[in-house]
Amino acid sequence: MDASVVVVGAGPAGLALAGELRLAGVGVVVLERLAAPTGESRGLGLTIRTMETFDQRGLLPRFGGPETSPQGHFGGIPLDFGVLDGAHRAARAVPQSLTESVLESWARGLGADVRRGHAFHGFEEEADRVLVRAEGPDGPLELTARYLVGADGGRSAVRKAAGFDFPGTEATTELLLADVRGVEVPPRGIGELVPGGMVMSAPLGDGVHRLIVGERGTPPRRRTAPPRFEEVADTYKRLTGHDIAHGRPVWVSSFTDAARLVTEYRRGRVLLTGDAAHIHLPAGGQGMNTGIQDSVNLGWKLAAVLRGTAPAALLDTYHSERHPVGRRLLANTQAQSLLILGGPEVGPLREVLGELVAYEEVARHLAAKVSGVEIRYDVGAGTHPLLGARLPALPVTVAGRSTDSAALLHRGRGVLLDLDDNPWPRRRAAPWRDRVDVVTAAPEAPVPHGSAAVLLRPDGYVAWAAPGSHDDLPTALERWFGPPRS
Repeated sequence: MDASVVVVGAGPAGLALAGELRLAGVGVVVLERLAAPTGESRGLGLTIRTMETFDQRGLLPRFGGPETSPQGHFGGIPLDFGVLDGAHRAARAVPQSLTESVLESWARGLGADVRRGHAFHGFEEEADRVLVRAEGPDGPLELTARYLVGADGGRSAVRKAAGFDFPGTEATTELLLADVRGVEVPPRGIGELVPGGMVMSAPLGDGVHRLIVGERGTPPRRRTAPPRFEEVADTYKRLTGHDIAHGRPVWVSSFTDAARLVTEYRRGRVLLTGDAAHIHLPAGGQGMNTGIQDSVNLGWKLAAVLRGTAPAALLDTYHSERHPVGRRLLANTQAQSLLILGGPEVGPLREVLGELVAYEEVARHLAAKVSGVEIRYDVGAGTHPLLGARLPALPVTVAGRSTDSAALLHRGRGVLLDLDDNPWPRRRAAPWRDRVDVVTAAPEAPVPHGSAAVLLRPDGYVAWAAPGSHDDLPTALERWFGPPRS
């Protein structure tokens, strides 16, 4: 085998997966068609759940202390994310190029083999491996691996080659995007409805403004190249009356409101993550963030199967857990699309929703939905409120040293957190110590829901909690981490 896993695509989802696999000691080759990063940033910002995810891998300091804000929106309707509990707020001005740079540095530092200038051409699946064909700077090459993962975006070549079904709705409109220097425009950070459509503008720093314009009634075009800046300037002038033609574009792109979701995230030895599995209107940067979380969910499971500590059936939970997330993602972005791009007929809906978000319960529901913090997985029956959810960051003392629950996940292993100095769960978990860290910790803050012990999966979700889980601890350990050591 050339590698245990071949990942196609070195965007955020592909690089996050490469880092997760290497953290578990699994060999990975990443094939990227482009010879060098473009520096372009379709995605902008990190949601609360992604901030938590990066915190549990110790990556947040690499972003240089990004500015965070409790302010957000749902379909252009202002929303206070401060109603959500937790240690983190969303980071609003983190360009995708920085996220990719951080993830690539992390993955390479762990030993990932990232090969740029290598275009995927196809594959053949055999009983115990896949043969991947690509074209690199030195000509054609073939790689053998146990699994192939497509992280190659909305036009995924891996998805097409593997025959995944990708149903959904066609694009009905096109929006133009440009990062521009040398213009002074009023800020419209969550988008502003104007008589002819929608305009968004936000300062990115270093004299650059991001502009997004959507003209109502403009059908999507079949493009073979990015739009010209003149198109953006002309549309901006029609919508606002202001001339920005003198601006200097950093880059220009376009996107649509097409919405599609694969019917399965795995077909045999081929899996999909990120935009290869779901496309939608990029409302609130949810696509990139969801893709990163797809990969964190997949990484530890794929590694456990490859290392032989868990059965191949564990990979089935990647689809069963993440496909519903993708379905809810499309639902909320399509709803936002109507609010952002709809005409006067949507006005009453905006007005009613604007009244509803004044109620904290409604605001909390919508903020949790677009932040990813409402995600809960089926980890088994029980009455404990944390089952299947994330453990909020909990400061603890371990062996006389102050730390927190996120830091305990830096190694990407499972964690049994004994919060009551009880030898019983520690003894029960002992046969899994080769893949689960058993930690006795003294809480430095109130423990959520009176938890005496919690079992954390490597992705930070609670797989078992006491008191309240109907499964006993060994059952939960075997379900998520495989049979005990003999």
